[in-house]
Amino acid sequence: MPYYVFKMSSPEGMPLVKNLELIDEYASFREARDSAKSQRTELDKADSSQIKVMFADNQLLAEEQLLAYREKPVVMEHEK
Repeated sequence: MPYYVFKMSSPEGMPLVKNLELIDEYASFREARDSAKSQRTELDKADSSQIKVMFADNQLLAEEQLLAYREKPVVMEHEK
């Protein structure tokens, strides 16, 4: 399965709406990780976009995983 590198951004004031832009696809994690790191260093400080690496069978599944809404975990008192 390939690794996909995406640029993910949200319009201002709309954190649940995500725009995805496929940057590239890699066969190994090391290549994908290195590419994501270099893309992150090239981002402008004012840019709120994120660079994400996703492992999936195909691009559609990778996009679905990134777009899935995840609630923040509840931290129990004893875990602090």
